[in-house]
Amino acid sequence: MSIYTKTGDDGTTALFGGKRVKKYDNQIEAYGSVDELSSHIGLVISKLKDKKNKDLLTLIQKDLHTMMGALGGAKTDLEERGKHVAVFEKEIDLIDKKLPKLTRFILPQGGEVASLFHIARTVCRRAERNVVHFFSNNRTIEQSSHKIIVQYLNRLSDFLFMMARLYGKGKEIVT
Repeated sequence: MSIYTKTGDDGTTALFGGKRVKKYDNQIEAYGSVDELSSHIGLVISKLKDKKNKDLLTLIQKDLHTMMGALGGAKTDLEERGKHVAVFEKEIDLIDKKLPKLTRFILPQGGEVASLFHIARTVCRRAERNVVHFFSNNRTIEQSSHKIIVQYLNRLSDFLFMMARLYGKGKEIVT
């Protein structure tokens, strides 16, 4: 099978099930942003040495892949992905204990890996906004999926922020 189909040459793309929509459709923006986030996380993984964090980020990529299917219209059970929010919260709490308390905003820098986590965090925030916008005007995706995906992305961005802080420890510049 060829990678190119030429069916998108008219500015449309197919959703799960075959329905064609414009490439700028809110649904495409939503799952395209999640796809972009997964790619940024892949870049972070390529720079890490720590197996535990690589494995956790790979799990996140798999979760995001499943969510992209749901956002594309596939019938997908997201309950297991929703349970991973508790994993983020546990990791956030563990990292928080290792770092000084924040009293001011920090600049998104602190070395290569910290900066890559900051980029992933901001892409995650954009993906969350795009997903919320899509859900506000769409009734085709199950309502139970709405809450799971939005909560997951919200907590994921918090986790990515804490990972940026962890990898930038000692190099943070406050504003």
